[in-house]
Amino acid sequence: MKTFFLFLVTITATCIADAQNAPIQPKFEVASVRRADQCFGGRNSIDPGSVAFRGVPLKGVLMEAFKAKMEHIEGPSWLETDCFDISARIPEGATRDQLPAMLQALLAERFKLAAHKEDRPRSGYALVVENGGPKFKEDDPKANFMGRGARPGLTFYGASGHGALKGVMTMATLASNLSTQGYGPVQDLTGLTGKYDIDLTWTPDKAFEPRAVEVTAATATPPGADIPAPEGPSLFAALRESLGLRLERRTVQVQFVVIDHIERIPTEN
Repeated sequence: MKTFFLFLVTITATCIADAQNAPIQPKFEVASVRRADQCFGGRNSIDPGSVAFRGVPLKGVLMEAFKAKMEHIEGPSWLETDCFDISARIPEGATRDQLPAMLQALLAERFKLAAHKEDRPRSGYALVVENGGPKFKEDDPKANFMGRGARPGLTFYGASGHGALKGVMTMATLASNLSTQGYGPVQDLTGLTGKYDIDLTWTPDKAFEPRAVEVTAATATPPGADIPAPEGPSLFAALRESLGLRLERRTVQVQFVVIDHIERIPTEN
């Protein structure tokens, strides 16, 4: 009996030590959630001290919380029509990588969110490293919360028609951005786990329309004017030549977020 008692004490002490050593998931210090008077289609701002969503459908917040595309989130239809104003203060020392977990915790607390993820096969592309190896450098891991390129995005430069993707990102983020180009889902199979300085410019395929267009007074084309065909490498060639990566056609696993439960009316502030 004494031996058994000592065994229990040992196990208990070990569990306590493991719990004490487990990383603490950060949460927002203060958060306000209320139904928006008007939907703006999604306006948000994120800086080192706070995050704010203004008139955004709740699915937009879920997209940010799970880093998922709209079509990869399954839930009730009102997620796309009910809009909210959400503002929260980010705890000091938190990193941008921890923001999704903080948003998930907020949604669980205020909307009673319960969800799970499922991988489903889809026809698409695998992002892999060319035989010669990658042609980009790993970024400084000591970069601050909103450091250079912390929020990479895809943009098209007006009438020139060229696509560009620049910033510091993981290969998973690069694959996610490439998935918006109309060729199908792209899965990261490079095996590279760091954050890298990416600089990619290409000529989009004529068969696909750009998803985002940036037009200024300087780049706008007058009505009726001939738009010259953009010159430069295709996306596939630019990946090989600029980054030492390639896209291979294959069946890939696409992650879906399935909402098991979510309340339409959040708990009060």
